[in-house]
Amino acid sequence: MDTSLKTDNTPVPLNTNRDTVIAVWLFTVAAMVFMMVVLGGVTRLTDSGLSMVEWRPVSGWLPPFGDAEWREVFAKYRSYPEYQKINAGMTLEEFEGIFWLEFLHRLWGRVIGVVFIVPLVYFVVRGWLSRQLRWRLVGAAVLGGLQGGLGWFMVKSGLVDRPDVSQYRLAAHLGLALIIYGYLLWIAFGLVWKTPANAPLRVRKFAVAVLALVFITAMSGALVAGLDAGLTYNTFPLMDGDFVPEGYFQLQPFYLNFFENIAAVQFDHRLLAEITFIAVITFWWTSRKSGLPSAVKRVINGLAAVAVLQVGLGISTLLLVVPIGLAALHQAVAVILIGFAVWNVRVTQ
Repeated sequence: MDTSLKTDNTPVPLNTNRDTVIAVWLFTVAAMVFMMVVLGGVTRLTDSGLSMVEWRPVSGWLPPFGDAEWREVFAKYRSYPEYQKINAGMTLEEFEGIFWLEFLHRLWGRVIGVVFIVPLVYFVVRGWLSRQLRWRLVGAAVLGGLQGGLGWFMVKSGLVDRPDVSQYRLAAHLGLALIIYGYLLWIAFGLVWKTPANAPLRVRKFAVAVLALVFITAMSGALVAGLDAGLTYNTFPLMDGDFVPEGYFQLQPFYLNFFENIAAVQFDHRLLAEITFIAVITFWWTSRKSGLPSAVKRVINGLAAVAVLQVGLGISTLLLVVPIGLAALHQAVAVILIGFAVWNVRVTQ
């Protein structure tokens, strides 16, 4: 094995040093994806996402320059339903306010691509990556490219008669972002967490179940956001006095209620959040007596703490009728919770 020497002449495997560098890079990209999700949430909450009506994946690095270019971009926006049905009479200055958020969101996605691809090529050329790791990272690059296309596919759904993006496409866009984020963390944790926990099989299965619940709950939250369902039934724990709201099955066929009925979608998100919270706390409590290493228990403690914070933020966001700052924080902590759930699975394997 190739080695390098520390100052005390103790040999250190070069692969260990390389793994650390690669892990830091992946953690950095994952942090950028986290910021991308938060920025996307703010874009959604401020109704800025439909301000850019063209997709220019190669030439879209620069914003409009000069009054003529701004007026041209604004004229294109005025030809679409959001302006005609919601923002009629909007001034150019007001348009710039929503345009910049969407532009920064798209620009940040491009920056993530560069930060990922350039080091990846370097590591491949230098021979730092095993065949397995190389293909895993190429897979991550492919997912990133698909995410850009899916983002435009989502935006296009709002450039038609109904000036609002499809909740299905919004959930798919968020879901793929979370998958990319979790996948990068999974690879990075594997590079730096070398000590097996030797956790019992039931603990490992429980950890996977918790991750699945956290992800499904986040997806249900995307449906809530897509339907603006958080703006109704702003009471807790009951929904305007009922446990199950009236009209839960008002749509036909019945399965549409789970995806298109505001009352049903909000109820489902509440219920999933409560089940997930109970699962996390149960996992935390039972793991205390499982003989796990202290380092693993600290990860589980972090998971439980973030779950408590997330429940508090969710209830507060609902009761205060979705203020932008609080709603954005709620989404940000959801992504952090996903990260802890991935970490939790990784360290208990």
